[in-house]
Amino acid sequence: MPTPMTITTFVLISLVKTVLAVGLLLTAVAYTTWFERKLVGHIQNRWGPSRVGPFGLLQPMADGLKFILKEDIVPPYANKQLYLLAPLIALVSALMPIAVIPLAPPVRIGPWETPLQITDVNIGLLILLGITSVGVYGVALAGWSSNSKYPLLGGLRSSAQMISYEISLSLGVIGVLMIAGTLSLREIVNQQAGLWAHAGVFALLPRWNLFLQPVGFFVYFIAAIAETNRIPFDLPEGETELVAGFHTEYSSFKFAIFFMSEYANMVTVSCIATLLFFGGWLGPAFGPAWVRVLLPVFWFVLKVFCFLFFYIWVRGTLPRFRYDQLMAFGWKFLLPVGLANILATGAVEAWVRSR
Repeated sequence: MPTPMTITTFVLISLVKTVLAVGLLLTAVAYTTWFERKLVGHIQNRWGPSRVGPFGLLQPMADGLKFILKEDIVPPYANKQLYLLAPLIALVSALMPIAVIPLAPPVRIGPWETPLQITDVNIGLLILLGITSVGVYGVALAGWSSNSKYPLLGGLRSSAQMISYEISLSLGVIGVLMIAGTLSLREIVNQQAGLWAHAGVFALLPRWNLFLQPVGFFVYFIAAIAETNRIPFDLPEGETELVAGFHTEYSSFKFAIFFMSEYANMVTVSCIATLLFFGGWLGPAFGPAWVRVLLPVFWFVLKVFCFLFFYIWVRGTLPRFRYDQLMAFGWKFLLPVGLANILATGAVEAWVRSR
């Protein structure tokens, strides 16, 4: 039995986990930009970053240094308080979700056992959805406070788009909640352990929710791409129409903050998809004890990497939607499909429980 922690030990371990989690997330954000430029470069028959360090691996550090050293310009007629607050709202709402995302089962540290996440709460999914929905305020305030036409149009587009697709994103995960009966991310992952027994040719497949909720996953992931303002749904930043959209008037490190927020949100929605639909950290376990401790983290990171790869692949493949196509797709197709999936899931669950 693990030894109960004192308050001091709990605080120290929580601080260490917080520093490690934020550091790993920011490193992942930095090298997701490198990976995207490299992968899109190969898709378009280019080299991508190759000058700074071996294979261009030091390019994120050079970009960060460049943003810090660039001149910081504030528009003279902007609302300065909200203009400075907007990127902070975007960054905080992008970094906070890492606090409740579990990377692996609880681990032993000496006589103590601690979850491999900053805090383990039984309503983790609800907290994630609540925090990520706040990000729209940063984008909308950035567009309005700049006191410029193109940023204002970008902010209005973003508000309409994020609110529209936030509904579909929530509908996509409700089917999983109806099956799992809990909002705890750890419990949802634990319920996906093992293989499908007595399933004939499917007996070797893992018990992932993907096989129970393929339509829910489709709705969630399409809505997540739109929520993170990624191609083909990046209308708030449409450079062919709005120069750079909501962050046109931002320069230097404030622009970098919006950039970091977008990639941090990509990591967050990939983590949520991994936990809800792909078994989280679950995977084959083998080797000595120390390998078995590290394998859950490896499987989790590998699945998140696959989602990020798909994100970037979509960017290098599909053209941008028109704005009317974007809104019509969300309201006339994705929303009805999400509602139909909930009704079908409820009917099946009622039939199974009545037997």
